[in-house]
Amino acid sequence: MKTTRFFSVFFLALLLAGQLSVPAGAVAASDPAVQAKAALLVDRKTGAVIYGLNERGELYPASTTKIMTCLLVLEAIDEGRLKLSQEITATPTALEGLAEDGSTAGIKAGEVLTVEELLYCLMVVSANEAGAILAEKISGTVDSFVDRMNAKAQELGCENTHFMNPHGYHDSQHYTSAWDLYLITEAALEYPDFLRICDASSHTVPATNLSEARQLNNTNFLIRSGRDYYNADVHGVKTGSHSQAGHCLVTTAQHASMDLLCVILGADRVQQADGSWWTYSFGETNRLYDWAFANFSYQTVLKEEDVAGEAPVSLSSTDHVTLRPAKTVELLLPRGVKLEDLEKSITLNADPAEAPIAEGDVLGVMSISLDGETLAEVDLLAFTSVEASRLRVLWRDVKEFFSTTAAKVLLGVVLLLAAVFGGWKLLFSRRRYRYGRSVGGGGRRGVYRGPRRRR
Repeated sequence: MKTTRFFSVFFLALLLAGQLSVPAGAVAASDPAVQAKAALLVDRKTGAVIYGLNERGELYPASTTKIMTCLLVLEAIDEGRLKLSQEITATPTALEGLAEDGSTAGIKAGEVLTVEELLYCLMVVSANEAGAILAEKISGTVDSFVDRMNAKAQELGCENTHFMNPHGYHDSQHYTSAWDLYLITEAALEYPDFLRICDASSHTVPATNLSEARQLNNTNFLIRSGRDYYNADVHGVKTGSHSQAGHCLVTTAQHASMDLLCVILGADRVQQADGSWWTYSFGETNRLYDWAFANFSYQTVLKEEDVAGEAPVSLSSTDHVTLRPAKTVELLLPRGVKLEDLEKSITLNADPAEAPIAEGDVLGVMSISLDGETLAEVDLLAFTSVEASRLRVLWRDVKEFFSTTAAKVLLGVVLLLAAVFGGWKLLFSRRRYRYGRSVGGGGRRGVYRGPRRRR
């Protein structure tokens, strides 16, 4: 089955236009008006964009860059080039150029930590030096690792991303988009160790050769109980902030059967009237999740065993075959949308389909849309097999043969030869007839009777 993503805020627009009914008591029947430079909320099950704000705009990612760094480390582990338990010694070159006021785990040159502990430092407390140490270990130099980051971004389909370092320090040429961060995070989430590490609210790094055990507290307040922003539904992923980037946050959240991913870029942090500080990356993330959970739900649009239509059949005594969906189709829809509101259209691969047809053959595609917007596409399969008629197949083959250029040329040659042969035969027959009349014609004329006797 092929499932399309909603590259727009389609449902949101419908809600605003009043075309979809939202039950009374819904938290938000209008634009949640996220306060950030960019925002993206995606349903991970279907790939549907539930909300989008400047999601493809190029913005500074700050430390959300470390999601890509972690992804490449896990990829190296998966390929056997590295191990979680492998020890790495921090080199002076890896620590060069790192700002003293940047996020750090206090790792010193010559200190030995395992890859796993460095990943905790990278993703939990956002240690910049951990990213540089891992980058140098994997690629030999930090610059070579950055080349790999950019290559991986292209591989994932990122169109608005360019990295200059593995940690997110500001550089005018270091940028990404909310959409690209979604693609990178989805790739990282394929590795179970990724969420295990970045979802840790805290972590204790064991004592090393140069340090006593140290406690790391996650910079993501949504997963730290006791904080104002704490949300039990949220898991991971990564924070990021600096003066040019603003406050950034990538998270996932699961509620009931829903599984969402949210990206916020360029949010502000403001001081409130009571003197406390409010970070919009945290607050707006929670608000988007609450809005989605209250206003959207999954609906089963098609079941695998459903009859989805019929396709005409040729070359068989059976004139049609029943179609079924390749798999069950479930969509995240605004509450209040009814299945009868959806439009279904079938496009056949061939009309008619030629027998023989095997059960399960793909014969077409069904598009599911709402008010002209395509929500999903699913392959349509033959419900049963259809045997071909030998006579009809033979007649089809004969017609197809004589419709080819080669057959037409051959037929022309045969007809030409037949005409030549016929003409030659006719000419030869006439010559024989004339010869017979003058030499051996009928009656007595021309018959030799010997010498005449003189009288």
